[in-house]
Amino acid sequence: MAKMIHSMIRVMEEERSLAFYKAAFGLEPVERLDFETFTLIYLANGESTFELELTVNKDRTEPYDLGNGYGHLAVSVEDVAAEHARLTALGLQPRKLVDFAPGGEVIATFFFIKDPDGYEIEVLQRAGRYL
Repeated sequence: MAKMIHSMIRVMEEERSLAFYKAAFGLEPVERLDFETFTLIYLANGESTFELELTVNKDRTEPYDLGNGYGHLAVSVEDVAAEHARLTALGLQPRKLVDFAPGGEVIATFFFIKDPDGYEIEVLQRAGRYL
């Protein structure tokens, strides 16, 4: 059986990305691997063993084209409305809070937010399958 351990995204500015992920999700660097042409930074918090790997290509000068294949990362939180308010107060511009009720019954409450490089992150109320 396979265990999911991390997902990688490429970022332009290390400090800007580290500040965003710390403020938004409490993610802190747990390991940093520095190479001649790139750096890998693994981020995590006490909520999960899953890590986000930031790859910084040192010679990159143009923003990455996210194309039409990337979807989003997702995190769950205890109080999605409070998180929405907190991120709004930090000036991080989360999109509107949404109740997802495809059959008339709410099965998820969530909002999306973009990181500094344009990656979408879905923030879900911790409930049901989104624990």
